[in-house]
Amino acid sequence: MSLVSGPVSIPDPAGVAMQRVETADEMLAACQAALPADAAVFAAAVADWRVAHAAERKLKKKPGAAAPELALVANPDILATIAAPGPRRPRLVVGFAAETHDMLLHADDKRRRKNADWIVANDVRPDTGIMGGTENEVHLVTVAGVEDWPRLGKDEVAHRLAARIAAALA
Repeated sequence: MSLVSGPVSIPDPAGVAMQRVETADEMLAACQAALPADAAVFAAAVADWRVAHAAERKLKKKPGAAAPELALVANPDILATIAAPGPRRPRLVVGFAAETHDMLLHADDKRRRKNADWIVANDVRPDTGIMGGTENEVHLVTVAGVEDWPRLGKDEVAHRLAARIAAALA
Protein backbone atom coordinates (compact mmCIF):
# COMPACT_ATOMS: atom_id res chain seq x y z
CA MET A 1 0.00 0.00 0.00
CA SER A 2 1.32 3.43 -0.95
CA LEU A 3 0.46 6.86 0.40
CA VAL A 4 1.43 10.02 -1.44
CA SER A 5 1.23 12.96 0.94
CA GLY A 6 1.88 16.64 0.94
CA PRO A 7 3.22 18.35 4.05
CA VAL A 8 1.26 17.22 7.12
CA SER A 9 1.90 17.17 10.86
CA ILE A 10 0.41 13.74 11.55
CA PRO A 11 2.61 10.63 11.89
CA ASP A 12 3.00 8.20 9.00
CA PRO A 13 0.62 5.24 9.18
CA ALA A 14 2.24 1.90 9.99
CA GLY A 15 2.86 -0.52 7.15
CA VAL A 16 2.47 2.05 4.38
CA ALA A 17 5.07 3.07 1.80
CA MET A 18 5.18 6.86 2.16
CA GLN A 19 6.06 9.28 -0.61
CA ARG A 20 6.26 12.90 0.55
CA VAL A 21 5.74 15.66 -2.01
CA GLU A 22 5.44 19.43 -1.98
CA THR A 23 4.04 20.37 -5.38
CA ALA A 24 1.14 19.20 -7.50
CA ASP A 25 3.58 18.11 -10.23
CA GLU A 26 5.47 16.00 -7.68
CA MET A 27 2.18 14.54 -6.44
CA LEU A 28 1.10 13.54 -9.95
CA ALA A 29 4.48 11.93 -10.66
CA ALA A 30 4.38 10.02 -7.36
CA CYS A 31 0.83 8.82 -8.02
CA GLN A 32 1.81 7.62 -11.49
CA ALA A 33 4.86 5.85 -10.06
CA ALA A 34 2.62 4.04 -7.53
CA LEU A 35 0.65 2.39 -10.35
CA PRO A 36 -0.54 -0.24 -10.99
CA ALA A 37 -3.05 -0.28 -8.14
CA ASP A 38 -6.41 -1.94 -7.55
CA ALA A 39 -7.83 1.21 -5.98
CA ALA A 40 -6.75 4.83 -5.82
CA VAL A 41 -8.24 7.31 -3.36
CA PHE A 42 -7.67 11.01 -3.98
CA ALA A 43 -8.40 12.94 -0.80
CA ALA A 44 -5.85 15.73 -1.22
CA ALA A 45 -7.06 19.27 -1.85
CA VAL A 46 -4.44 20.28 -4.38
CA ALA A 47 -4.71 23.90 -5.49
CA ASP A 48 -6.18 24.41 -8.95
CA TRP A 49 -3.64 27.14 -9.74
CA ARG A 50 0.00 27.97 -9.05
CA VAL A 51 2.23 30.94 -9.78
CA ALA A 52 3.69 30.70 -13.28
CA HIS A 53 7.09 32.05 -12.24
CA ALA A 54 8.06 31.89 -8.59
CA ALA A 55 10.31 34.66 -7.35
CA GLU A 56 13.75 33.60 -6.21
CA ARG A 57 13.51 35.81 -3.16
CA LYS A 58 10.95 37.65 -1.08
CA LEU A 59 9.04 40.39 -2.91
CA LYS A 60 9.54 43.45 -0.73
CA LYS A 61 6.83 46.03 -0.33
CA LYS A 62 7.94 49.53 -1.29
CA PRO A 63 6.08 52.68 -0.25
CA GLY A 64 3.80 53.86 -3.04
CA ALA A 65 4.53 50.88 -5.27
CA ALA A 66 1.72 48.88 -6.84
CA ALA A 67 1.21 45.27 -5.86
CA PRO A 68 3.14 42.87 -8.10
CA GLU A 69 1.17 41.12 -10.83
CA LEU A 70 1.14 37.38 -10.54
CA ALA A 71 0.56 35.16 -13.57
CA LEU A 72 -1.11 31.86 -12.75
CA VAL A 73 -1.05 28.51 -14.54
CA ALA A 74 -3.21 25.47 -13.92
CA ASN A 75 -1.89 22.65 -11.77
CA PRO A 76 -2.26 19.16 -13.20
CA ASP A 77 -5.58 17.44 -12.59
CA ILE A 78 -4.28 14.41 -10.72
CA LEU A 79 -7.65 12.67 -10.28
CA ALA A 80 -8.60 13.02 -13.96
CA THR A 81 -5.14 11.94 -15.12
CA ILE A 82 -5.10 8.73 -13.07
CA ALA A 83 -8.79 7.97 -13.80
CA ALA A 84 -8.35 8.32 -17.58
CA PRO A 85 -9.09 5.10 -19.47
CA GLY A 86 -6.07 2.95 -20.18
CA PRO A 87 -4.17 -0.12 -19.05
CA ARG A 88 -2.76 1.53 -15.90
CA ARG A 89 -6.08 2.91 -14.62
CA PRO A 90 -6.92 1.44 -11.20
CA ARG A 91 -10.01 -0.76 -11.05
CA LEU A 92 -11.61 1.71 -8.62
CA VAL A 93 -10.91 5.45 -8.53
CA VAL A 94 -12.33 7.49 -5.65
CA GLY A 95 -12.21 11.27 -5.43
CA PHE A 96 -13.43 13.77 -2.86
CA ALA A 97 -15.53 16.91 -3.28
CA ALA A 98 -15.68 19.55 -0.58
CA GLU A 99 -18.60 21.77 -1.55
CA THR A 100 -20.31 24.87 -0.16
CA HIS A 101 -23.48 24.70 -2.28
CA ASP A 102 -25.28 22.29 -4.62
CA MET A 103 -23.07 19.58 -3.15
CA LEU A 104 -24.57 16.49 -4.80
CA LEU A 105 -24.95 18.18 -8.18
CA HIS A 106 -21.31 19.34 -8.17
CA ALA A 107 -20.05 15.99 -6.84
CA ASP A 108 -21.81 13.97 -9.54
CA ASP A 109 -20.59 16.41 -12.20
CA LYS A 110 -17.04 15.99 -10.88
CA ARG A 111 -17.39 12.19 -10.93
CA ARG A 112 -18.44 12.23 -14.58
CA ARG A 113 -15.98 14.91 -15.80
CA LYS A 114 -13.00 13.28 -14.18
CA ASN A 115 -14.02 9.67 -14.95
CA ALA A 116 -13.97 8.70 -11.26
CA ASP A 117 -16.00 5.75 -10.08
CA TRP A 118 -16.97 7.32 -6.77
CA ILE A 119 -16.90 10.78 -5.23
CA VAL A 120 -17.05 11.26 -1.47
CA ALA A 121 -18.92 14.53 -1.10
CA ASN A 122 -19.16 16.70 1.97
CA ASP A 123 -20.68 20.05 2.82
CA VAL A 124 -17.94 22.35 4.09
CA ARG A 125 -19.94 25.50 4.74
CA PRO A 126 -18.58 27.19 7.88
CA ASP A 127 -21.73 26.44 9.92
CA THR A 128 -21.26 22.66 9.48
CA GLY A 129 -18.08 22.53 11.59
CA ILE A 130 -16.63 19.96 9.16
CA MET A 131 -13.45 21.83 8.17
CA GLY A 132 -11.02 21.56 11.06
CA GLY A 133 -13.49 19.48 13.07
CA THR A 134 -13.32 15.85 14.17
CA GLU A 135 -16.53 14.73 12.46
CA ASN A 136 -17.74 14.49 8.90
CA GLU A 137 -21.02 13.79 7.14
CA VAL A 138 -20.39 12.41 3.69
CA HIS A 139 -22.39 11.25 0.72
CA LEU A 140 -20.94 8.54 -1.52
CA VAL A 141 -21.79 9.49 -5.10
CA THR A 142 -21.59 6.62 -7.60
CA VAL A 143 -23.03 5.83 -11.01
CA ALA A 144 -25.77 3.92 -9.15
CA GLY A 145 -26.81 6.91 -7.04
CA VAL A 146 -26.05 8.50 -3.70
CA GLU A 147 -25.44 6.83 -0.33
CA ASP A 148 -26.03 9.27 2.55
CA TRP A 149 -23.81 8.38 5.49
CA PRO A 150 -24.60 9.62 9.01
CA ARG A 151 -22.41 12.16 10.78
CA LEU A 152 -19.42 10.20 12.10
CA GLY A 153 -15.94 10.74 13.42
CA LYS A 154 -13.48 11.22 10.57
CA ASP A 155 -11.65 7.99 11.48
CA GLU A 156 -14.94 6.07 11.27
CA VAL A 157 -15.66 7.62 7.85
CA ALA A 158 -12.23 6.41 6.71
CA HIS A 159 -12.87 2.89 8.06
CA ARG A 160 -16.27 2.73 6.36
CA LEU A 161 -14.82 3.92 3.08
CA ALA A 162 -12.00 1.35 3.28
CA ALA A 163 -14.54 -1.41 3.97
CA ARG A 164 -16.72 -0.22 1.08
CA ILE A 165 -13.69 -0.25 -1.25
CA ALA A 166 -12.67 -3.74 -0.11
CA ALA A 167 -16.21 -5.03 -0.72
CA ALA A 168 -16.30 -3.46 -4.19
CA LEU A 169 -13.00 -5.08 -5.14
CA ALA A 170 -13.86 -8.52 -3.68
